Amino acid sequence: MVCSWNNYCNQQIYTVNLVKSRSIRFIWHCTVNELIFLNKRNKENSPVTKPLKIVIPTAGFGSRLRPLTWSRPKPLISLAGGTVLDILLNSFRSIPNFDEVEFVIILGSWMGEQIPPYITEHYPDWHVDFAVQPEMKGQSDALWCAREFLHGPMMMSFSDTLLDHDFSFLGEEKAEAVALVKPVPDPRRFGVAEVDAAGRVTHLVEKPQSIENNLAVVGCYYFQEAEDLVGAIETQIERNVSLKNEYYLADAINIMLERGLKMRTEKVDAWLDAGTAEALLETNAYFLEHGRDNSITAQVEESVIIPPVHIHPGARVSASVIGPHVSVGEGASIKGSTVKNSIIGPGTHVTHCMLENSLIGHSVTITGQTGKFNLGDNSWAVQ
Repeated sequence: MVCSWNNYCNQQIYTVNLVKSRSIRFIWHCTVNELIFLNKRNKENSPVTKPLKIVIPTAGFGSRLRPLTWSRPKPLISLAGGTVLDILLNSFRSIPNFDEVEFVIILGSWMGEQIPPYITEHYPDWHVDFAVQPEMKGQSDALWCAREFLHGPMMMSFSDTLLDHDFSFLGEEKAEAVALVKPVPDPRRFGVAEVDAAGRVTHLVEKPQSIENNLAVVGCYYFQEAEDLVGAIETQIERNVSLKNEYYLADAINIMLERGLKMRTEKVDAWLDAGTAEALLETNAYFLEHGRDNSITAQVEESVIIPPVHIHPGARVSASVIGPHVSVGEGASIKGSTVKNSIIGPGTHVTHCMLENSLIGHSVTITGQTGKFNLGDNSWAVQ
């Protein structure tokens, strides 16, 4: 263990290097009596060629997913045999030379500390850096908090933006930037990309008044040079271009467009949401139908399985009817029950129930119940 003092952003910082299979630096900002940590690989080991960085802001209370998010951040909510974060991270595997990709995860103050241990356990060989956004001051502010990692080519994707798309186009990408979009019938709820006759983005508009331009931006962008985005965010903050004390990424991108950024659009195959209970169940069903189904290999006792489902090998199902569109987590047990279109969290026990359209958290006990339930971690519903 090597300890030293550094100066970072004009703040005093205590730095601790812990070396296991790789070098890790945990950085604590000791201002406002608040500890914030970052995880950083030593820069002297960085290659000359800059790898693609995928940046994922995760701050947010996840209030629309309560009670599940009372005890865990939204990225760690169960989904299709994993978590929202698992689905997001693995959606990028079609990127050329994926093994060289580096991730930057921006943690929020609301239970963000749960994410690094999860990454360490499930992705020990991946290069993942962590930055912290101490206050929820918007999307651009989150990226500003991670600016020391933002250099060279980068992608940015919001943590509840789940895409099913082929990212191999990045191997030959010539544009300075790409906005991923999805045509929608009514774009007035979304931000949209305005394009010229040549297909280049001219402006991003939040919640347009008309439906003529239906290219909704999905919250995922590619930038050839991350430094240009950081410079635009710096200008945005200097000009205080904000709304309700939050700095939005669209405003920073518009500054880049004003400076001559050449950005094109890329239409995604599928754009899914994980921000509400209803959307989470729909997204669970989609991914079970598109590669996450393990009904053929699922181990059950005297039960009927209606695909698609994902039953963890460490779960136990007996005398039950499961499916369609059901995810069952590790260590869960389901006995004498019927479950469909639901997510059953790890360690949960379901006995003599008929559940539908339900979200059941971790380590829940539910017995003798019928209907639709939304239960947070460590809760009970016993007849």
